[in-house]
Amino acid sequence: MYVLDTSIVINQPKEIWDLEDPIYITRATLAELEHLSNQGKREGFIGFQFIEELKKKKRVEIVGPRPSPVQIQYAKKGGEIDNLIREVAKSLDATLVTSDRVQYLVAKAEDIPALLILPEGSLPFEKYFKKNVMSVHIKENTHVQIKEGHPGGWKLITLEDFTDSETVTHIVSQIENYARVNNIFFEILRDGAKVVQIHDYRIVIAYPPFADAREITIVKPIKRLTIEDYNLRKELLERINREAEGILIAGSPGSGKTTFANALANYYVSQNKVVKTLEEPRDMDVPPEVSQYKRLEGSYEYTKDILLLVRPDYVFFDEVRRTEDFHTYIDLRMAGIGMIGIVHAKAPIDAIERFINRVELGMIPQIIDTVLFIEGGQVSQVYTLNQVIKVPSGMFERDLARPVVEIRDFFTEKLLYEIYKFGEETVVYRLKQKSSKLEKELSRIFDRFKLEQDGKRWRVLVPKEELKKINKKAAKKLLKKYNLHFDVDDTA
Repeated sequence: MYVLDTSIVINQPKEIWDLEDPIYITRATLAELEHLSNQGKREGFIGFQFIEELKKKKRVEIVGPRPSPVQIQYAKKGGEIDNLIREVAKSLDATLVTSDRVQYLVAKAEDIPALLILPEGSLPFEKYFKKNVMSVHIKENTHVQIKEGHPGGWKLITLEDFTDSETVTHIVSQIENYARVNNIFFEILRDGAKVVQIHDYRIVIAYPPFADAREITIVKPIKRLTIEDYNLRKELLERINREAEGILIAGSPGSGKTTFANALANYYVSQNKVVKTLEEPRDMDVPPEVSQYKRLEGSYEYTKDILLLVRPDYVFFDEVRRTEDFHTYIDLRMAGIGMIGIVHAKAPIDAIERFINRVELGMIPQIIDTVLFIEGGQVSQVYTLNQVIKVPSGMFERDLARPVVEIRDFFTEKLLYEIYKFGEETVVYRLKQKSSKLEKELSRIFDRFKLEQDGKRWRVLVPKEELKKINKKAAKKLLKKYNLHFDVDDTA
């Protein structure tokens, strides 16, 4: 005699058909399936359909008491339904058949004969993940599509496989069963969308009313990289290792931001740093030493309290999107924690601008000191931020001096943008690209100089010792030709 619990009825392993009659199904299982069906969850309907098929080939009897509404409500948290099923198996002196490891262990502890049958180990979409496949896209009544290649160099391929509504429903069921049996919880569970991380696969399931039809998107990193694989210049690696504590990793979707973040997190761990992550969903590929956190009781406010107690050296925030996310990043950085935020942006300046008006202008360089922009899986641009007191570019009167956030190219030290207050407005001023011809001519006169655009004029900042060596005749010629004016560079 065998008693099937709810997990077996939903998972439907093929071994069930080999069990000898009679087979018992409890009213507790029926009540749980009814509850799932009333919530619009497919597991309930799948379970009832399986019971009908089982009745056609096996002698099936419905036994046991029906649980109370309270027992149904707290079935997952308190295990009340599972307890009722075990009690029925015990009273009948039957073997309990389950796909739930916890149910199996409890039954064995209570000396109830139990049989654990797990679903097949493979996932239905794994067959599509051949070499260089980044993601698989499945939608009902369409052909399966795959993205093949690498960040910044992929192509979308439509396969011959056609997935109707029934096939997509079955794939979703298999994914959910696999997660349930292996005690993998869903990162996001909403009315119309689910997100789960199974091993290397990030799986997004969308269905009505959120989506117009059922669809499944599965993303898998094609390779794991180390920080050495990026061939970063020595000076940048030194900055990351010693100076940078407010880092933004920016780029467009699919550019390779998270892959780089994984490499950087692993690098920090190798440098004996305490690293944590904030993720929702959790899909960073980090070593076991790194704890991966999400919202505690639905709020980052509680998460911040825990992070301050565990005292990490660095926190990776994947991804910074909502206003609450920005405030969390800002608060943790101002508390002295090294922060690495991953931000969607089409240009480096866009990532910085998203912090404007969320924090006082003068605090921005304390919160963000380095922006790493990722394109095609590589670090393509690096910006640094610093605050100075000066007359903003385009203004000339000395009494217009004010705090200005300078954004420079890390490698060339060229000034690219200035951020400052003008009345009540925050101005993000983009300096025009400097003339390479002018720079070439200046380099014949000065060994060291900085060139900035000041309205319609060029400002040449020169260290004091360089002024002593100036060729006045050549300088006068350039002054007239390019409408220049010279200033002493006090920072040099």
